[in-house]
Amino acid sequence: MQALLVSTAAVAIAEIGDKTQLLSLILAAKYRKPVPIALGILVATLANHALAGLFGTLVAGWFSPQTLKWIVAASFLAIAAWTLVPDTVDDAGETSKRRSGGVFVATLVAFFLAEMGDKTQIATVVLAAQYTPLWQVIIGTTLGMLLANVPVVWLGARFAKKLPLKAARYTAAALFAILAVWIVLR
Repeated sequence: MQALLVSTAAVAIAEIGDKTQLLSLILAAKYRKPVPIALGILVATLANHALAGLFGTLVAGWFSPQTLKWIVAASFLAIAAWTLVPDTVDDAGETSKRRSGGVFVATLVAFFLAEMGDKTQIATVVLAAQYTPLWQVIIGTTLGMLLANVPVVWLGARFAKKLPLKAARYTAAALFAILAVWIVLR
């Protein structure tokens, strides 16, 4: 259960102000169909984080537990620093959104591509390398994405304007730094 809870909290907090959250806002404003957008986020995140999680379990097998502990701690510190940098929606998400036929497909493709190399995908790799079972990590990181993005889809621009993004980034960075210290001391 620890893997599920840590994964959910880490990704939910890290996702606040992230480019995929901004993408959620853009999709909600453009299509105004929250159900297919939320389903697209769910499917894209499950697919993306399953791949990231599998990679994380492979990485875990390549290193000794002591070495892996330091790699994971350093990765969490790097993600903490990365979290402090505000995101903007990139052109890949915009292009993917225009090429897709339906709202669900547009969301699925845009989210999957936007998550590639994103801090939450890297966090999923790191979490999967550290925690078992893998399914709890994947479900946890997916729940974290949904917790951060679905309210934006449902509440739209009004919600995003009231969200203290700077404070959220600092909180997320602190969480990842605390996780790094906890891994080292554990």
